Amino acid sequence: MRARVTDGCIACGRCVEICPDVFEMGEDIAQVRVAEIPEDCVEAAQEAADECPTSAIVIEK
Repeated sequence: MRARVTDGCIACGRCVEICPDVFEMGEDIAQVRVAEIPEDCVEAAQEAADECPTSAIVIEK
C-alpha cells in the first residue's frame, strides 16, 4: 500500500501525530516518508487519512 498527500493539505500535522512512521511535515504540507506503507503501519496510516480534516491523504492499494 502507498500513501500520498494532495495539495488540499493545510499542514495541521494531525497525520504526523497519528502515524509518524509514514508522515512528516515538509515546508508547506505534510509529506510521505516511505515508498510503501509498512505492514505494521497500515492501520495507523488509514486512521491518519480518516482523521485528515481536508481529506488530503489518499491510501492506494
